[in-house]
Parts: sequence; structure tokens; C-alpha cells
Amino acid sequence: MALRPAVFLDKDGTLLVNDAYNVNPARMRFGLGVDAGLRRLALTGAPLIVVTNQPGVALGLFEEAALDGVRRQLAHMFAAAGARLDGFYYCPHLPQGVRRAYALACTCRKPRPGLLRRAARDHAIDLEQSWFIGDILDDVEAGQRAGCRTMLLDNGHETEWKQGPFRQPDCVASTFEQAATLVANALPVREVA
Repeated sequence: MALRPAVFLDKDGTLLVNDAYNVNPARMRFGLGVDAGLRRLALTGAPLIVVTNQPGVALGLFEEAALDGVRRQLAHMFAAAGARLDGFYYCPHLPQGVRRAYALACTCRKPRPGLLRRAARDHAIDLEQSWFIGDILDDVEAGQRAGCRTMLLDNGHETEWKQGPFRQPDCVASTFEQAATLVANALPVREVA
């Protein structure tokens, strides 16, 4: 199977209005311009894959099983926007967690690239031709460590601005719609009718 580019997307603060530790599907809302941005990305034919840290599991705030409802609601929201959710990958770990089974340092928690690499194996993704859109520099670092190009959605959610060798995004956009347009135009994918 030939490898293809994908678009990796952070969930909270990038796609969804930031609602800390929310796993209630009824409270999930796309941010401004996300519907239009997803429609634009869908035209490229590239798989759209959500990659998210979910430390609420390790902190005992919700059960890991609750994330299945989040995935189903995201898939419904993507479909309503004219796009398809091709993958949903999450990290439930946090070294400072209260649930022993989840309180560990792992390779899947962003800024580490484990989730992107696993998604690439599962979906035959060419990471070097792929993009990661996220709202904080940990997203940028995860994408760059995986070999992707990166887009920082500079919407005010990055507050630390900790610099490092993998924390310089390839592009910066102030809205999701702008980020999606820039990424769609840069993808080596032919648009479908």
C-alpha cells in the first residue's frame, strides 16, 4: 500500500472550544471557523486524524471508556461539517496521576510523537508529507519529532512559549480556517470533485 499524507489535529483548544477535562458529548462544540476549515481539509482527500492528551484518566476525573463517546461525537461533528474523522488517538497517561496504571512516563503523551507514529502505521501515512495543526508548542514538538510539518494555531492557548529544537512551527495562523486553508494548499494531494 502506498503511503499518503494526513492531517493530524489536536482536539481541545484547536478543534473544540476548550472545556477542561470534558467528556460529555453534549458539551462538545467546535471553535470558530472549524466547520469551514474541516470542509476545506476534506477536499484534499487526506485522512484527518485527531491526536489528543487526555490526562483526566490518570487524574481520576473520568474513566478511559468515556473517550469512546467523545470519539463518536467527534465523528458525528466531522460528518456534519462535511468531513470524515479517520482516526482518534489519545494518551491517558500522566506521571503525576492518581491512578497507578496510568501514572507513568510514556512515549504517547505529547510532546512525544508516539501517537502520531502509531497512527502512521495504522493508516499507511507518510509522516514527512503530513501536517499537524495544534494550539500549543507541545503539539508542534510532537509533530516535528514525528517528522511532520507543523502549524501553530496562535489563538492564545500557548502561555509558556518554552523554546527548543522541535518547537518552531513551520507556519502560524490565527484562525482554524486560515490554518486549514494553508495546510490544504501545501498538501501534495489532488483535490477531489
